[in-house]
Amino acid sequence: MPDRMNATPPPAGSPTVGTPAPSVGGGPSSAPPADDLPAGPPAWWVRAISALPLGVLHAIASLFAWLAFRVFPHRPQVVRENLSIAFPDLDERGLREVTRAFYAGHADVLVEVVKSAALRPEELLRRVEVHGLELVRERLATGKPALLLAAHQCNWEWMLLALSLTLDAPLDAAYKPLVDPWAEREMKRLRSRFGARLVPAPQLLVDIIKRRNLPRAIAMVADQEPVASESKHWTRFLNRDSAFFLGAEEIARKTGYGALFVKMRRTGRGRYRIDCVPFAEPRESLRPGEFTERYARMVEAQIRESPPDWPWSHKRWRLRKPLYE
Repeated sequence: MPDRMNATPPPAGSPTVGTPAPSVGGGPSSAPPADDLPAGPPAWWVRAISALPLGVLHAIASLFAWLAFRVFPHRPQVVRENLSIAFPDLDERGLREVTRAFYAGHADVLVEVVKSAALRPEELLRRVEVHGLELVRERLATGKPALLLAAHQCNWEWMLLALSLTLDAPLDAAYKPLVDPWAEREMKRLRSRFGARLVPAPQLLVDIIKRRNLPRAIAMVADQEPVASESKHWTRFLNRDSAFFLGAEEIARKTGYGALFVKMRRTGRGRYRIDCVPFAEPRESLRPGEFTERYARMVEAQIRESPPDWPWSHKRWRLRKPLYE
């Protein structure tokens, strides 16, 4: 899924490439994408690289991972500090093994994202198993949208694509627009390839209110740090005081929508499993911060199950908790 409130990255019916996901009740959704989608094919080099077999791309990723780990380390101090604090029981050998696996997995995800430009729907669904969709459909059958919250675990971009193919309902994906215009254009093209409707995160609440009666899934990734000016919830996360963005909780409180956590784990190289797990009922009465606390606990549990699959090179803990909170 796209970043923070990205949609980055989520199958029973497979729409053809480039067609929008059908709306509940049959017929195409009448709502256009919230953000204009780029016209035309991907860049020539994206098409060229994505035409290579995934096995070849994974071999290239292995070289990149070796270079990133041994020759030109990417943020080695950040990775080491984050892992050391999150997993204080790791000895030097264990820390090194997790670090190596992190670079290897991250390199795989990079080439897999590029491969998305040419990946056939049937191949994607052979590589990404999706479970628990009946729980999402039960929520949508009530006539109201459902929130899908995920984390930056494994290949969240393939998560979005797999959900787009299998949900049998409209899927809106919140995302943080990229600064670089070229990267923004190419990522929007990839993310919307199987019908996901992309909504810039700052516009999400207004968009939800405008379309509040359309049953659909609304996907977001909210495990990264909010900016200083945003509303936030403080909790202990991976052995640190950590701020979480309150946007998803505020949306659930204002709309009464239920929420499911979309868990992703690696089952092999280039293979993943997705599980949709309810964690907040529609109109459930929760204390302030409880929704976000539940989300943080599910994200942390997922990370501890497979430490290498989370982005440890990200500077997640730049904010400091105020003394009075």
